[in-house]
Amino acid sequence: MKVALMFQDRDYELPRKLPPNADALIQDLELQTLFKAMTRGDRFLDEVLPQMFLTSLHDPDAIRYRQEILKDCLKNPVVVREIYNIALESIEYKRREWLGIFSSYPSGILSNAVRMLQVFIQLLRKLRAIADEHASKFDSPGFQAFFARIKTDLDEAFFADVQQHLKTLRFRDGLLVSARLGPGNEGASYVLREPINGRQSRLMQILSPKLRGHTFCINPRDEHGARFLGELRDRGINLVANAVAQSANHVDGFLKALQLELALYIGCLNLQERLSELGQPICIPEVAALTARRHCFTELYDVCLALTMGKSVVGNTADMDRKALVIVTGANQGGKSTFLRSIGLAQMMLQCGMFAPAETFAANLCAGVFTHYKREEDATMESGKLDEELGRMSKIVDSITPHALVLFNESFAATNEREGSEIAWQITRALVEGHIKVFFVTHLYQFAQSFQVPGRDDVGFLRAERQPDGRRTFRLVEGQPLETSFGEDLYRQVFEPTPSVEGQAVAQVER
Repeated sequence: MKVALMFQDRDYELPRKLPPNADALIQDLELQTLFKAMTRGDRFLDEVLPQMFLTSLHDPDAIRYRQEILKDCLKNPVVVREIYNIALESIEYKRREWLGIFSSYPSGILSNAVRMLQVFIQLLRKLRAIADEHASKFDSPGFQAFFARIKTDLDEAFFADVQQHLKTLRFRDGLLVSARLGPGNEGASYVLREPINGRQSRLMQILSPKLRGHTFCINPRDEHGARFLGELRDRGINLVANAVAQSANHVDGFLKALQLELALYIGCLNLQERLSELGQPICIPEVAALTARRHCFTELYDVCLALTMGKSVVGNTADMDRKALVIVTGANQGGKSTFLRSIGLAQMMLQCGMFAPAETFAANLCAGVFTHYKREEDATMESGKLDEELGRMSKIVDSITPHALVLFNESFAATNEREGSEIAWQITRALVEGHIKVFFVTHLYQFAQSFQVPGRDDVGFLRAERQPDGRRTFRLVEGQPLETSFGEDLYRQVFEPTPSVEGQAVAQVER
């Protein structure tokens, strides 16, 4: 039985490997902070959520399928957690009790498989009860199909049939095994037969004449005889033991798949609850095709900053639709890097089917998200800072494909203004011409000015807002780049603190 809560037509499988830029994304976008909020110490979520998050979808329909399921999860969090806990119960029971995998004897395999199936049946009954009570509360095609399969496949006839088989497989009245003589008069073709008494009612068993047969008894102290009977028993139940073990593995596989496919949605519920406590909005983002150029949002914020600060943080509103390049300039410590991180986080959350950290958010899909952030000086002194930046850029170029998204944060500033601007201009122009979307945070005025071409409408400019008295609002507004980044404000803040500047730290975390 399929779960199909991540994909409409198949069950989800964890990716075999992560994208080559996974480590850079985790570092530059501070994803460990996000993962911590989503997992809440759940070891299973700690293991699988980073892999789910870092492997994006590129099909708008597949993303919308997950979004509809996520809406149901946000509307029915208690029910979804109950379903997830059913899978956790099976894992916990196996950890405590099931030793059948260590047994090499058919009798041990059969005994443990029967015990496991007995537990699984109780868990499946819980799942069926949830479907009967709550299925009408779910509107998404994914959950509707899931509950329909539960009701069809796990009906009362199924449970009654399984319970009867499990009762028979305990062999309370002994085993009936047939065999024939093989070469050397050894037993061959052992087959487990249905007990004759099992076909009759209790009344008929009492009234029917007793069948006479040849019997023999083994002395309780005859160890060799007991061992021989045990071997005969194992030969008789070998096929049945394998079949029952496969049935137990099948149900176990379904419950594991259920746990895996709910993992992302449980992580979303954990994150949503935390953001709700902080008073931060979320939305189901609008998805555009890979070849489109959409980026339109209201009150988009850096979710990792909010989680780190434990307070509501400033959001940004902009319409960058039809822009292939967005250049972000403005005052130092004005929120440019924070904004860039919010773009990357929102894009990745969108592409794995999550909500977005904004009041509204619309963007086109990307073939991949790449980050090129400034790094600290090489402690080994094996290369200069510019060489290191160019080396990382070369690795990005080796992996990138058309319609990807690249986020530059003060890149190529390790040299002088003229040289850094020329390097940045040539790289950015090549990326845009290769149908790659670029967000570039920079203090290189010559570089930013080089894209101010009359009549060119595929470039957008955002600028960190600064008040006349030097205060930062930590908001970005549409505006042409300025020649200064107002470094003197930082000088005054350090050496000539004034009340108007001292209040800036509060503005960053309060609306």
